[in-house]
Amino acid sequence: MLPRDECMVKRKRAIVNILCTDLFQTQLQEILSTFVEEDYAATKNFKMYLDTIIINAPTKAKKFKKSIYFDDENIKDITHQGFIIPFYFDKENDCYLMLGIIQA
Repeated sequence: MLPRDECMVKRKRAIVNILCTDLFQTQLQEILSTFVEEDYAATKNFKMYLDTIIINAPTKAKKFKKSIYFDDENIKDITHQGFIIPFYFDKENDCYLMLGIIQA
């Protein structure tokens, strides 16, 4: 599973990678496609706020609880408007990997 999307975030003079799996991208596109049929403006706001949450994940990683879907201390869940985004923190490479997005 290779990441398709990557953004860089500066943190304490270092660059932190935030990667999104193909599964995350596919699931997000399905969610956005459904939402856009109902309300384009709300869909755009949902996506912008979600991007902000993901970009800020490295600075707030400690506030997120251990994932309810995985038995691993390095996998935590972000909750956003009824959706859960499990993410993995790779300490060795200082990298955050968004694993998927599912409805809670």
